[in-house]
Amino acid sequence: MSRRRPGRLPALALCGFLALGGVLAACAVPLAYPSGPARTAPHFMMDWFVAADGIRMTVRRWTPKGPPRAVVVALHGFNDYSNFFDAPGAWLAERGVLSYAYDQRGFGDGVARGLWAGTETYARDLADFVALARRENPGVPVYVLGDSMGGAVAMAAATGAGGAAPDADGMILAAPAVWGRAAMAWYERMALWLTAHTVPTFRLTAEGLDIRPSDNIEMLRALGRDWRVIKRTRVETVHGLVGLMDTALAAAPRFSEKALILYGEKDEVIPGRPTFDMVRRLPAGARARQTFALYEGGYHMLLRDLNAETVWRDVLAWIEDARGPLPSGADRRAARILAEKP
Repeated sequence: MSRRRPGRLPALALCGFLALGGVLAACAVPLAYPSGPARTAPHFMMDWFVAADGIRMTVRRWTPKGPPRAVVVALHGFNDYSNFFDAPGAWLAERGVLSYAYDQRGFGDGVARGLWAGTETYARDLADFVALARRENPGVPVYVLGDSMGGAVAMAAATGAGGAAPDADGMILAAPAVWGRAAMAWYERMALWLTAHTVPTFRLTAEGLDIRPSDNIEMLRALGRDWRVIKRTRVETVHGLVGLMDTALAAAPRFSEKALILYGEKDEVIPGRPTFDMVRRLPAGARARQTFALYEGGYHMLLRDLNAETVWRDVLAWIEDARGPLPSGADRRAARILAEKP
């Protein structure tokens, strides 16, 4: 299973203890930059999703040759953007599934890049996008696939964080970001609070972090060259992300959607403990329609790992028959390990 890595928040910890010692004297407040007042009905315009406040977000589509038999709305992770779904989207399109992905506010090539829009705004955008996808594809089942932060947004949205929940036929959560404060060490919580309230606009990088997000090194190098992937993150944006993860973890007992939850045993980004805690807290009445899959060689970026096609096949099999066993056997492995772990 994923092991606890020392120094997950080293830059935060350093700045936090400096602040505690009085080196940073100024006080500040971490901000969110939510959606503005409604100006239009949400709609698609060329390659954009236009939200109710008029903000445009880039949309990518992977379209099958014939009429789609299912639709996937894919939601990227933190500091990533819609291109994360390029390989799985193309693979699914060859098998009759239409996929959409959009750049969430503050990410990709949209406006307010690097700024956190807030849990409610992200959840509301998702619900509006799903409604548009359903309108474009009447009679076709629509699924939300949330990767990491996208999974947390999906959980928050499904439990009412943005108002009306997305009208989805099911949700696929790939390594959902549920590492909230309740699962953090006290010094991690303290460091985050101190830095967010003293230097909220200070930018952090991943340099020095001993974390391996995937075994697909070529893919990781390509992300490093991609200017749309954010490399320097404002502390207040990290603060917002942790708030979203708090919401997602707390939402688990109310998350009753039909769902496929995917997690890699080698995930070094989202620890195993809060992930297993989240799964155990799901409502008992929803267990018959929720599947947990555990991949022995999987990393955090399950959809882009070297063995990603195994995960894609499981996703497609679940879309076709949510009650059937997964081809990889990852669902049986998860059930066995859940039963063994206290």
